[in-house]
Amino acid sequence: MSILFVSVLMLSYFLLLLTVSRLVSRKESSNEAYFRGNRRSPWIAVAYGMIGTLLSGVTFMSVPGYVRQSQFTYLGVVAGNFIGFFIIAFILLPLYYRLNLTSIYSYLGNRFGVRTQTTGAFLFMLSRLIGSALRLYIVVFVLYEAAFKKSGLPFWVLAAIILFLILLYTFRGGIKTVVWTDVLQTTCMLLAIAGILYVLKTGLGSTFSAAFKKASDEGMMRIFDSDWRSATFFWKQIASGICISITMTGLDQDMMQKNLSCRSLRESQNNMSFTATLFVLINVLFLGLGILLLSYAENNHIVLPQKSDAIFSTIALSAGPVSAVLFMLGLVAAGYSSADGTIAALTTSFCVDVIGFEKRSDLSEEKKVRLRKIMHVIFTTCFFIIIVGFRPFHSDSLISTIFVIAGYTYGPLLALFCFGMMLKKRRVYDKAVPFIAVISPVASYLINRYSKELLFGYTFGFEILLLNALLAFAGLLLFSRKED
Repeated sequence: MSILFVSVLMLSYFLLLLTVSRLVSRKESSNEAYFRGNRRSPWIAVAYGMIGTLLSGVTFMSVPGYVRQSQFTYLGVVAGNFIGFFIIAFILLPLYYRLNLTSIYSYLGNRFGVRTQTTGAFLFMLSRLIGSALRLYIVVFVLYEAAFKKSGLPFWVLAAIILFLILLYTFRGGIKTVVWTDVLQTTCMLLAIAGILYVLKTGLGSTFSAAFKKASDEGMMRIFDSDWRSATFFWKQIASGICISITMTGLDQDMMQKNLSCRSLRESQNNMSFTATLFVLINVLFLGLGILLLSYAENNHIVLPQKSDAIFSTIALSAGPVSAVLFMLGLVAAGYSSADGTIAALTTSFCVDVIGFEKRSDLSEEKKVRLRKIMHVIFTTCFFIIIVGFRPFHSDSLISTIFVIAGYTYGPLLALFCFGMMLKKRRVYDKAVPFIAVISPVASYLINRYSKELLFGYTFGFEILLLNALLAFAGLLLFSRKED
């Protein structure tokens, strides 16, 4: 694909985002607008825009290719996600709204102490920084391979350009801007998928139903894995999906910051309920797209790449100019949605949980705004370092990599919130929490590493998150005391 065409598309899309950003934040650049959007965000806009963030570049690229290696077993995780979203809506959100939180990790500070709040914030920052950077990485990788590699442009230059554009439109408005730019990005992603489906239909040589019937006969639509030792065992996928949605959405400042910008708890709950339903439907759509892509490749004698992440791009770019344009539009939208909200959330968490904006009367509002802007730039730079540094380690399917990372980093965070909400008459020794947050992931890794030998051939999948949380919970219980 022409480097000029892709460059024009990226620049045009950026200018559209920048226009939205200027319209939304032209009258307001305060910390209250940046952190909580003045609590005026319409819930339907938040819910619709959250879909783009939940899907991101990894879902856009990896889920269709994931079908080749694991069929439809990923639906178990999606079903668990659906349950988890309702747990967030009716258990976690009432807590956050009752305490009027800016950063959700302030709850840990109120419940256990400053070290626990800081530990929770760092766990989030580590996991979200790596996870979102990898989501953006896959977008940069595909754009580079498809258009920019032939020109001799270094990979790091393309990464720097994309991150600089994201920095420009999120720098001023923060979450207030992100809510509305996410709406635009979600729309572009869905329109791209709809258009590509239409192109595939004309090139399949058969109806969609015939393609799905053939795939079903060949076992490509298998949902249930009944082997309890397998990483894709169905009930294990359900449990993993629940834990993943609770941690990566309900205990994630990026996702909850958007919810907390809604006008009321009821509107925020409406948002999560709508998001849950739409999330399931769109993931089914992406898995179905995976079947159609494989069928299209077979009918048109397209040699599939070894990496699952590259299947979608290979077929979409070879299916004609219309498909290529739509794919690039969806990919650029997915790339921007992977990073903009996360950078705002990381900045918010660091300012509130580490610097302590809400408790620092010695800092003027002007100085707080200046510090916030500095942290915004620093986190954008961290994204760049991770994206460039990860390239030599690109694995077969990034969606698995991201869930594995989340399993090790979000486990202690899940344990802290569960302990705080379930055992209200016990208080953890604040100084012990950072050590528990390190020991439990290390212990989980060692158990996972030798599980086949120790657990009769059992293989851990995404449920490593649950094991990590249980170990951290046990550590918190051991270093706690009963209080009146």
